[in-house]
Amino acid sequence: MSIKADKWIRKMAHEHAMIVPFEDKQVREVAGKRVISYGLSSYGYDIRCTDEFKVFTNAYSSTVDPKEFDIRNFVNIQAEVCIIPPNGFVLARTVEYFRIPRTVLTLCLGKSTYARCGIVVNVTPFEPEWEGHVTLEFSNTTPLPVKIYAFEGCAQIIFLESNEACEVSYQDRKGKYQKQTGVVLPKL
Repeated sequence: MSIKADKWIRKMAHEHAMIVPFEDKQVREVAGKRVISYGLSSYGYDIRCTDEFKVFTNAYSSTVDPKEFDIRNFVNIQAEVCIIPPNGFVLARTVEYFRIPRTVLTLCLGKSTYARCGIVVNVTPFEPEWEGHVTLEFSNTTPLPVKIYAFEGCAQIIFLESNEACEVSYQDRKGKYQKQTGVVLPKL
C-alpha cells in the first residue's frame, strides 16, 4: 500500500463499498457500556458477528461429513450471547458484508480478548473479488463453557494489496461461497 493502511481501508470502504456497514474508528463503548472493540484499526478492521449461531451438538451421534453435511449436527441459536460448550464448535456470520477488490487478499485473525479465553477463530482468506457475509468458525479449546458476544468485535481482518491484479479471481472461478448471506454450511 502506498498510503497509510487505515487511510487505504477507509478509502476502499467509502469509494468501493468494501465493508458495509463500516465503522470509521475503533468502537469500544456502545450506549455507555464497554464492548469488545470493533471497527477500523491501524492496519486492519475488527469485525463483529451477528446474533445467529449454529452450535454443533452430538445429540444424534452422527459424523460431520463436508461432502454430506447433516443439518442435525447443530442447533440454531439466536441470542445476544452464545455459550460455546467445553471443547465445542460454533458457526456464526459477520455483521459486515465484504466486497474484496481484485488486487486484495485478506487474512482473518482472532482477537486477543477471545484468544486469552481459549477461543480460536478459523476463517479462510477472503480471495480477490470474493463478496458476501463471512461465515465465522469459533472453537472453544477449554474444558469450560465460553461466551461469545453478538454485535461486538470477534476477529480482525488484515488486508494485503498486490501491485497488480490476479489472473483469475474468486468471481472468475464462480466460487461456491460467492455472495453468501447467513451462516453458510459446507458445500461441494
